[in-house]
Amino acid sequence: MTNETIKQRLIEKFGDQVGDFSEPYGMLTFEAPRELNIQVLEFLYHDEELKFRFLTDLAAVHYPAYPGRELAVVYHLHNLVDNVRIRFKVFAPISQPDVATATKLFATANWQEREAYDFYGVNFVGHPNLIRIQNVDEMDYFPQRKEYPLEDQTRIDKDDEMFGRGGSFDFGNKSAADHRHTISEAEKEG
Repeated sequence: MTNETIKQRLIEKFGDQVGDFSEPYGMLTFEAPRELNIQVLEFLYHDEELKFRFLTDLAAVHYPAYPGRELAVVYHLHNLVDNVRIRFKVFAPISQPDVATATKLFATANWQEREAYDFYGVNFVGHPNLIRIQNVDEMDYFPQRKEYPLEDQTRIDKDDEMFGRGGSFDFGNKSAADHRHTISEAEKEG
């Protein structure tokens, strides 16, 4: 089974509702509207030629630069008979992160969707037990979203010099002659 065969079967079934086909590292990747995620997954599962019956992984990704499409749910599916893998994406706005649950089709989606909810806030509609699994229930935010600075800018225990961001030594950013000159000047003063 080739990527072209899979692509053609999807287009025959869903027309222009599936798109953005690509093949990074040889893996067919495509997307569909979030309202069709279950129909696409069921087609890939039940079609006797395609047989994508193993959900290898389900992950969420936050793309803050994509207005109206900030949250992606990415399904990695595997046809074990032909040993073929594909990647299927749906996008949701962060203001309404609702995506239908795939737990009726894949038992493994139960835990994977709970993790995506816990860290990204994707609301899997119809999930049998959508609760936090690693973070405390009292958290009112989703820690993997890119909504927070990487470092606390008010910390005083972080010396930029120790992290290679300037300072008197400049950690190799000066030429060797400049560095020797700086050392000899320091010795004269000392």
